[in-house]
Amino acid sequence: MPTVQRRNNIRLAGNGPATMVFAHGFGCDQTMWRFLAPAYEDRFRTISFDLVGSGGSDLSAYDRTKYGTLQGYADDLLEIIDECATGPVVFVGHSVSTMIGMLATIQAPEKFVAQVMVGPSPCYINDGDYVGGFSREDIDELLETMDANYLGWSSSLAPAIMGVPDRPELRAELTDSFCRNDPEIAKHFARVTFLSDHRADVPRSTVPALILQCSDDLVAPRTVGDFLHRHLPNSTLQIIENVGHCPHMSAPTASSHAIDNFLAHALR
Repeated sequence: MPTVQRRNNIRLAGNGPATMVFAHGFGCDQTMWRFLAPAYEDRFRTISFDLVGSGGSDLSAYDRTKYGTLQGYADDLLEIIDECATGPVVFVGHSVSTMIGMLATIQAPEKFVAQVMVGPSPCYINDGDYVGGFSREDIDELLETMDANYLGWSSSLAPAIMGVPDRPELRAELTDSFCRNDPEIAKHFARVTFLSDHRADVPRSTVPALILQCSDDLVAPRTVGDFLHRHLPNSTLQIIENVGHCPHMSAPTASSHAIDNFLAHALR
């Protein structure tokens, strides 16, 4: 078995009495935090890593049974914290990793002092009064298209996820990131991500949370942020003016301001 460090391609930086852990979203890797994470290295020990199956992680550690649910990734996160963190942990997750972090806070709340959810969604599929942004037919079509032509799917969807039409370099970077992933692993992870439903888990997480949403997000619409804010104890909802699903890349200054304001209260 690979060590935790090698399995998740862990990078440590910074110094401080608490640790900030950064976890990327679907199709990405830890480099997506490069505009945001350095701003915290003078105050925190920082940990960035790749989810197993992504980036520079050990692909041989990818177990389709273990990672058939997000809990498998939450277990990895707790191992990373046990091995690498010092002091209390602030978890910063993007997209699907927000739910991975939330599951970890439910399992071991004593390890966390705060959680930052960037573009979170507990369920992507509309269900009765709940508006997740997609119909089940939308998701099925997305997954079928992905199965048929992964590279084509990545080239068309990644720019839409990034948004910010005036930043073509960021749209190209996310596309390249999607295309670098192992297609079979990415297809499996996509099913786990887009078919997951953690709405029932939301009220079980009591660690103070910042829900950080963009004003125009194709993947996580405002209705999702409102749902989370209503059902997640000790949560704060912050909307930043930005188009897209990756504000830590396209609006890092606004994102860091929102995080700093939240931490000023959460860490008192």
